[in-house]
Amino acid sequence: MREGGPPWGSGARVFRLFFGFVFALIFLGPLLGILLANLFGFVHGPRRWVLGGLAVLALLGLILVAKDRLGRTWAPVGQLIDATRRLGDGETGVRIPIAEPGPLAAVSGSFNRMAARLEEEDERRRRLLADLGHELRTPLTVIRGEIEAVLDGLHGPESLSHVVDEVELMERLLEDLRVLTLTEAGRLRLDKEATDIEDVIGDVVASFAAVLERQGVATVIEVEPDLPQQEVDHHRLRQVLANLISNAAAQMPDGGKLQVRCGRNGGSFFIEVSDTGPGIPEDRLEQVFHRFVKAGDSRGTGLGLSIARDLVEAHGGTLRATNRAEGGAAFTVSLPL
Repeated sequence: MREGGPPWGSGARVFRLFFGFVFALIFLGPLLGILLANLFGFVHGPRRWVLGGLAVLALLGLILVAKDRLGRTWAPVGQLIDATRRLGDGETGVRIPIAEPGPLAAVSGSFNRMAARLEEEDERRRRLLADLGHELRTPLTVIRGEIEAVLDGLHGPESLSHVVDEVELMERLLEDLRVLTLTEAGRLRLDKEATDIEDVIGDVVASFAAVLERQGVATVIEVEPDLPQQEVDHHRLRQVLANLISNAAAQMPDGGKLQVRCGRNGGSFFIEVSDTGPGIPEDRLEQVFHRFVKAGDSRGTGLGLSIARDLVEAHGGTLRATNRAEGGAAFTVSLPL
């Protein structure tokens, strides 16, 4: 309840009083008129005034009962009006008490769920801004330090290569945030077309060939023969695979084996990217898809796996992480045929 006022606004109070007056005027007024007319027409003497007084008292009792009933009926409406106003003013923590079942209870429950979602979104936005500020602070600090060192003559121009690396990291972070924002807002556009999945896998793996060779990582690709073309956004699917392969490569800095498998499974097809790295702690299998979650000293943005899952879900599929029995982690994309 707010301080200095009732639990619902003055507009709701006027609304309730108005309906109480209308109820008394329309329903009880004619009753009183008929009753009095009959009494005074057929009853004479002192009994006329006694019965008339009793009729008036009965009418007043009915009015009081009606007023009480209307108050109980419209109080939740007043609370809903007031809560809606407060929510519109930005008070996301507002809730409506649900006293008894009925249509208004259903409306109040829907309002409370809506307010809870808005509060959750507001908290998520605050966390995102806080995480973003933290992630941008590191590259900006490096950039500023390198530039100041060059200006002071402590470093030569060749040290600016570190600045370029940090700028590229910031560019990737901003692009990842753009994609993440589009997917969460439901405004991500998918340009689906018939796509050869084997070609997409081959192209993405080839783009990592130099990195994998430098780290001593062997690559194995297994694609089911005669796999038909699929209606997907090949650009977004490449982005998903690139994030998964980049994540796998980061887990094998001293060599290992990268395996990419693709085939049909019932009414869907799957793409599995697995590595022989240290694997994922069991209590973090779901957390790897959270924003800004990084492994060790990763130079990534911490958004790759989160974006990969959002892109897969935008296609109507799923992305899950598991640990392989022989060691390492596996990420499996499942999309409808």
